[in-house]
Amino acid sequence: MFLSYLSRKEKLKFLDLAIYMVDIDGEPTLVEKRILTKMLAEVDDVRSEYTFQKTESIEDTIDFFVNANQVVKNVVYLNLVKISMEDDLYNTSELLFLEDIQQKFSITAEKRRDLISIVYAERDLRERASRIVKD
Repeated sequence: MFLSYLSRKEKLKFLDLAIYMVDIDGEPTLVEKRILTKMLAEVDDVRSEYTFQKTESIEDTIDFFVNANQVVKNVVYLNLVKISMEDDLYNTSELLFLEDIQQKFSITAEKRRDLISIVYAERDLRERASRIVKD
């Protein structure tokens, strides 16, 4: 979501974080793989450059974004939250990773709530649309 706001290098670095996020709690689920595929489609312009391997140092990748503008940080955080909430499974490792990112990206508690509400609103809209189509 809004990954088009990122530069080519930011998109590649985001994909590193996304791969790390889905792998943080073990083998990626089918749902997590599906959302990664959607995100990859959104950054199709860098697809040929991406290697689909976890970065050597996730801290270096996080540090790359620490110096980015706040819009970039918000987009990255929003999409990481989306990944974590897609499979409906609560995972402490994901939560701790998101808290670390939130702190390092200087995302306030209020902004965090706003970003999470976007994910819920999108999810609710998809569910509602699905019910309407199926009825």
